[in-house]
Amino acid sequence: MSCSRKPCVPAALAAFFYDHPAVALAFSGGTDSAYLLYAACACGCRVRAYYLHSAFQPAFELRDAKRLAAELAADLVVLEQDILKSPEVSANPADRCYHCKRVLFSSLTAAAAADGFSVLIDGTNASDDPGDRPGMRALRELSVLSPLALCGIGKPEVRSLSREAGLFTWDKPAYACLATRVPAGTPLTAALLRKVEESENALFALGFTDFRVRVLDDAARIQLPAAQMASALERREAILEQLSPHWRAVLLDLEAR
Repeated sequence: MSCSRKPCVPAALAAFFYDHPAVALAFSGGTDSAYLLYAACACGCRVRAYYLHSAFQPAFELRDAKRLAAELAADLVVLEQDILKSPEVSANPADRCYHCKRVLFSSLTAAAAADGFSVLIDGTNASDDPGDRPGMRALRELSVLSPLALCGIGKPEVRSLSREAGLFTWDKPAYACLATRVPAGTPLTAALLRKVEESENALFALGFTDFRVRVLDDAARIQLPAAQMASALERREAILEQLSPHWRAVLLDLEAR
């Protein structure tokens, strides 16, 4: 696949890139930013994707980002960020996402400006609820543009367009950062985030999908789709074998995701 393929890009989005012929993209490797990178390439925009690598991202997200950028022959820069050095973030207040976005996107803005980019975009889409995402306030304060939201393109259309474009990310489940597994007020540490990531990797390896391993004191609370509950009970011993070394207790949340 290359950027010269016939674009699967709505007219409004094509017009955005016509008006903004050079952009820096905050690139997570997820469905939304992956499609946005494709669309920018397809429209002939000069785009550079920046992946912010921190303790909050599981390893597979970076692998996906590198794979997609390679398939599009797109320019990718990986920015290392020690996000836990920020006391406002590591303390994990209720508005942690705001402080995190301020730190990460300030770093990204500086890197993009040094590379000659004055316009920074992200993959927020029209289905995202601003009231449920405090990080959006930080994006507004830093003048980050969200082309999908601005053009009225929601998640279902992003997935449909991505599938039409042949992107492997078209049906990728939404995957919030690892910090969202930890309740507000519980300090964030690299060790705790590693435990969460290793536990989720173990469940992936056992064949489970679209789940969360949430921290409850020193216990792991597994949230699964309803269709996978029976399998979890059948594979109880395998799950305990994998997760018990990390946690005092392993719990199954009976309220499905």
